[in-house]
Amino acid sequence: MNIITTIEEMQQAAVSLKREGKTIALVPTMGFLHEGHASLLREGRRQGDILVLSIFVNPIQFGQNEDLGRYPRDMERDCRVAAECGADIVFTPDAAGMYPAGFQTSVAVADLSLPLCGASRPGHFDGVATVVTKLFNICQPDVALFGAKDYQQLAVIRRMTRDLNLPVRIVGMPIVREQDGLAMSSRNSYLSLEQRRSALRLSRAIRLVRELYGAGTRDVASLRRAALELIEAEPALTVDYLDFRDGATLELRDTADDATLMALAVKVGNTRLIDNTVLGEELQPCRELC
Repeated sequence: MNIITTIEEMQQAAVSLKREGKTIALVPTMGFLHEGHASLLREGRRQGDILVLSIFVNPIQFGQNEDLGRYPRDMERDCRVAAECGADIVFTPDAAGMYPAGFQTSVAVADLSLPLCGASRPGHFDGVATVVTKLFNICQPDVALFGAKDYQQLAVIRRMTRDLNLPVRIVGMPIVREQDGLAMSSRNSYLSLEQRRSALRLSRAIRLVRELYGAGTRDVASLRRAALELIEAEPALTVDYLDFRDGATLELRDTADDATLMALAVKVGNTRLIDNTVLGEELQPCRELC
């Protein structure tokens, strides 16, 4: 496995691989890998001749009072997981290389970036779209894989890729959950044992809504009320949003159907967690780290 730290070397490697007729699969991450990332890597291994993992904690997608400085990092473990999952290249640029002095260009996906996390984190998705565009240009992937836990991010990247005619196929992969149902996230490492128990109400709310939907409830107000009652009964939790939206356009829905997205963001102490489900899709089982 080759570890590349500079943009110039990564671009040269990608161009050379393309000339050889190789297909490149890219898994962009901010590191501190968990099974969700590992599932992307394993699928990327199947979809491309060359598997590239990028690890870059992107400063321009963090707000002023967010957790950029304390975002968890463990490069040694990340490289071990990458090797076990069959990565050929780990690309780890630094912020000075990605955003040199005088950098002033950004990519914005207008409407899809506004609701949900976009309302709570203004500018966040501009930072995401900009860094992903840069990674596509640097790594030259034929396919890029992203997790569905960040559903809005996936929607933004798909829209951006179509709108800019980028020659990259976007693959969304299912949410991977812990055995107790908590959606895997690098930020779970911030939680105390007690906070983690409280955080289980996110997945419990999702299961409750899916049960009600499966029993015939289609009124979004009723589904939302049931989920909020379950979450807000836990004093340690503060709801940022809990919305039901069209799975394609992210527009608000009054009546649920199989394509309806239930998305929520909840603060557990100082830690903000997100989760979601599309009501007509099957929940994924938990899996072990590769």
